[in-house]
Amino acid sequence: MQVAGPSMREAASMYGTAVAVFLVILVAALQSSAPPKSPFPYRIPLDPEGSLELSWDISYVNEMVYFQLLVRELKAGVLFGMSDRGELENADLVVLWTSGDSAYFGDAWSDQWGQIHLDFRQDYQLLKAQRTAEGLSLLFKRPFDTCDPKDYLIEDGTVHLVYGILEEPFRALEAINISGLQTGLQRVQLLKPNISVPALPADKRTMEIRVPDILIPNQETTYWCHVVELPDGFTKHHIVMYEPIVTEGNEALVHHMEVFQCAAQFETFPRFSGPCDSKMKPQRLNYCRHVLAAWALGAKAFYYPEEAGLAFGGAGSSRFLRLEVHYHNPLMIQGRRDSSGIRLYYTATLRRFDAGIMELGLVYSPVMAIPPRESNFVLTGYCTDKCTQVALSPSGIHIFASQLHTHLAGRQVVTVLVRGGREREVVSKDDHYSPHFQEIRMLKKPVSVHQGDVLITSCTYNTEDRNLTTLGGFAITEEMCVNYIHYYPLTQLELCKSTVDPGFLQKYFHLVNRFNDEEVCTCPQASVPEQFESVPWNSFNREMLRALYGFAPISVHCNKSSAVRFQGEWNLQPLPEIVLKLEKPSRHCPASQGQGPSGLTVVSIGGGRD
Repeated sequence: MQVAGPSMREAASMYGTAVAVFLVILVAALQSSAPPKSPFPYRIPLDPEGSLELSWDISYVNEMVYFQLLVRELKAGVLFGMSDRGELENADLVVLWTSGDSAYFGDAWSDQWGQIHLDFRQDYQLLKAQRTAEGLSLLFKRPFDTCDPKDYLIEDGTVHLVYGILEEPFRALEAINISGLQTGLQRVQLLKPNISVPALPADKRTMEIRVPDILIPNQETTYWCHVVELPDGFTKHHIVMYEPIVTEGNEALVHHMEVFQCAAQFETFPRFSGPCDSKMKPQRLNYCRHVLAAWALGAKAFYYPEEAGLAFGGAGSSRFLRLEVHYHNPLMIQGRRDSSGIRLYYTATLRRFDAGIMELGLVYSPVMAIPPRESNFVLTGYCTDKCTQVALSPSGIHIFASQLHTHLAGRQVVTVLVRGGREREVVSKDDHYSPHFQEIRMLKKPVSVHQGDVLITSCTYNTEDRNLTTLGGFAITEEMCVNYIHYYPLTQLELCKSTVDPGFLQKYFHLVNRFNDEEVCTCPQASVPEQFESVPWNSFNREMLRALYGFAPISVHCNKSSAVRFQGEWNLQPLPEIVLKLEKPSRHCPASQGQGPSGLTVVSIGGGRD
């Protein structure tokens, strides 16, 4: 029906009607397939206040994700979806909104200006919409891959979820523009690995490592450090599982948590509890870096394989642990107290194997650098066949989990196993990696590494917002490229990384100096950072640096836990030869996916059934 523009009184009436309509929404069963069992196994708050909560389940057989979106305080509608980096422009969306007298559900997308459009094919399919005691519950599903260019491809790594709150009715979907909405993003791994949960030993014990009822600072980002000490005489034990403990009501504020073991070289550590960037934080806490446990939003309990456990306690092991909790409080909520942390499950009955953590990737060195204003510059680190040959036993190791790590410019990370010059399998990969969302992730299946194998870790960086060279290093403004692999049985090899040979980098600086009008200081007294600072970043210099990293010899760090390299010659090593690369997985697009509805779904009119 054609309606003239409403007056303010009519608009207010329409708004009231819209809310009333939503409050009495009944079931809209649009598909014959039954939704997954309830409650859903995975759940996260979307917004800082917890007014939007997402739960989900996965069907790997049908390659389908089932979503349940709970809207606790419904206004005039909600939008939810996914995008490459969490932006609301060019996003894949599902929208529930009211025109004032009718409620609609639709698969949509936003363009580069934030304008919302109805998708030609409706791949988000509503299964149920109902009012519960907690609020409005929407149950819908979507395939991993719809092969629709306007839809997001749901993959194994990080997914940036976006949301928006509609506070007033809209006459049409196209009238909605995200610029005027309350919006936000949340990061999560949607496709959790479908693996069985190992049995816990009968003599398991628990240890809770928690912050001591602190007052969460009313600032957007806080990293809180808290040091604890294991009991006197605590012998060697195996951690077999750990899980998060999040204070009730703070689920939307506790972003991620990690437990680190301190270095055994120091007999004692200060019992500090406070912001990690505090001037009062003792410098010695910088030696508490060995990861024991890590959790991020959306993750559940982490289990070790039945035949392995992570050792802590006993001779040669520090009795001090550091808990680090990241609070994300963009609304500056005040007066909220917290006692969150991680619960360790451990046993004195040692398992067959000690689990270990090994660093792969790039050495923290300024010789590995990224020019400014780059959209996708790749740096690669190598764990060479020579290192695995000398450092691994004939039985090799089995990787069962991975934690990828870069600093702020990181966008993608991948580690590939190479055997006999052929890429055999991807160990771990995240095409939508975010440095703000790092968790230890179980692999779908263990990856076995043998003597003579090569592990190649590549990181893609974006420095479009930077005017200076980004160097490799420890500072947050510098960069890293690391994969902390969790494996068993434990070996002496703790770090297997590489960096370009410094001598060949000096050849690069000489070349830049020779072919550019602006003089580059290649004098011996100039440091590598100073030399990079002098480079005029034209297209020639950029491509030459990219080429250098792709062919120059490398210096390999094949290090024991003592930081001493294994015996051998590790400088001026050739890059591993790759004769065959893995083919990119082909996309599977079932014909049935093209037979979905192509228009809006009317959810409810005046409280009746559709």
